[in-house]
Amino acid sequence: MDRMFRMMGFWTAIFAVLFFVGDMFNMSVLFFAQTAGFLTLGYMKLTERMYIYVFGAYLTVFFVGFTFYTTFVMEPGFH
Repeated sequence: MDRMFRMMGFWTAIFAVLFFVGDMFNMSVLFFAQTAGFLTLGYMKLTERMYIYVFGAYLTVFFVGFTFYTTFVMEPGFH
């Protein structure tokens, strides 16, 4: 399970670099922070149950944040 967190760190790093190259600096910083978190968790050698709990907490925070953003912050329509 620790290897899965390192793999997620790898892919978030790829996306962070792509966002950086595309001049999307806020998303780039967000994905670099996720990369650091995933790599840190990947090398902590936790139990598999703890990795599942951490991933569940990560998904919960993501979905609450995404729902808040799309409901209250994002402006509908074209720019």
